[in-house]
Amino acid sequence: MKDQARAILAGETPKTDIFPYPLAFNLFPHNTPINDLGYCEEEMKMVNETRKIFGTDEIRITATCVRVPVLRAHSEAINLEFAEPFSPIEAKEILKQAIGVKLVEDWQANYFPMPVEASGKDEVLVGRIRQDISHPCGLEMWLCGDQIRKGAALNAVQIAELLADKDLLRISAAAAAI
Repeated sequence: MKDQARAILAGETPKTDIFPYPLAFNLFPHNTPINDLGYCEEEMKMVNETRKIFGTDEIRITATCVRVPVLRAHSEAINLEFAEPFSPIEAKEILKQAIGVKLVEDWQANYFPMPVEASGKDEVLVGRIRQDISHPCGLEMWLCGDQIRKGAALNAVQIAELLADKDLLRISAAAAAI
């Protein structure tokens, strides 16, 4: 990693051994093949798994997957759209009671879920739950979970099910998963 940092600072292209681009100090779209719609395999996997878990192809979901240099935790920025307004306070109360979920929010300290803290843990860390300013019936949240202990797509669906009945929920724009 030091060699890659030196190369980047010197304006050179760092040597890569595993990924097609340097991972250290970098982000890039997920490194799986891209389909005709412009989505990679990992993004379509999230879409298809979510629809399979909900048992319907009618659920509206999209995803953007990005490679980020973290040990082993997936992270997602989630936007949920409900049939009627749903309070962030109510969502937090539900999530505080959820098995396998830990609410992590300290707005004063700007402290929210981080992949480094989710690695090696069974709980999925959820926070930054707020009203979506683009839609009166939308909520936004950030979560991090160890992908070996709990898969990101499955967990996103489980959180959505905790927040509302399946019939009331429409996932309009979903995740940035890592």
